[in-house]
Amino acid sequence: MGAKKMDREAAERFVAAWRASWCKVDIDAVVAHFADDAQMRSPLALTLTGSPVVAGAENIRAYWQKAYGHIKSADLKILSWGWDGTIARLTVWWQLGETRASEFMDFDGAGRVVRSEAFYGR
Repeated sequence: MGAKKMDREAAERFVAAWRASWCKVDIDAVVAHFADDAQMRSPLALTLTGSPVVAGAENIRAYWQKAYGHIKSADLKILSWGWDGTIARLTVWWQLGETRASEFMDFDGAGRVVRSEAFYGR
């Protein structure tokens, strides 16, 4: 995303790039969209780390490497997504196998994710 402010068109490009990166399980490419001091919250993080919050891009990278690094590719399907420009929030509804989730991501003025949270269901 570079230094470009997020808008609906940038959010649409982000969703496509985010999906492509996850399908290749290119964790470095996913983390490249995060600010250095980003925070991510997930029930899976609680299971794997003992805390639902992972803080800092490098810790997020290590967490995702632990959680998904053993997978070579993934058929991540985007079910829907929405952009709220007022609060710079992207919400993505996705499915991977039997797992369905909604995930929101808040962006800073430079178009980098500063906070994300995933909610899982079936």
